Amino acid sequence: MTDNNSDSHSDPKADRLAVNSPVIVYPGTADQQGGVIVEDFGEFVGQSVDLGNRIVDPARRWAVRLNNGELVFVDSHQLSAL
Repeated sequence: MTDNNSDSHSDPKADRLAVNSPVIVYPGTADQQGGVIVEDFGEFVGQSVDLGNRIVDPARRWAVRLNNGELVFVDSHQLSAL
């Protein structure tokens, strides 16, 4: 099985990202926004999340508090370090 997860340990971009780091989320898109990383779910990336009787999408690597106060969950390829 091929691992298509962009958050592998060999990802140099992930090495520049850390909790409390300012970032741009969705850089270069109409949805681009600034924020700060508030949590790193590194060891859980790619695992399905079980919510009682249903399984939702695989976990994302980072939780980011946007400058507008919203919380988003994204992977490294969706961030740009400042």
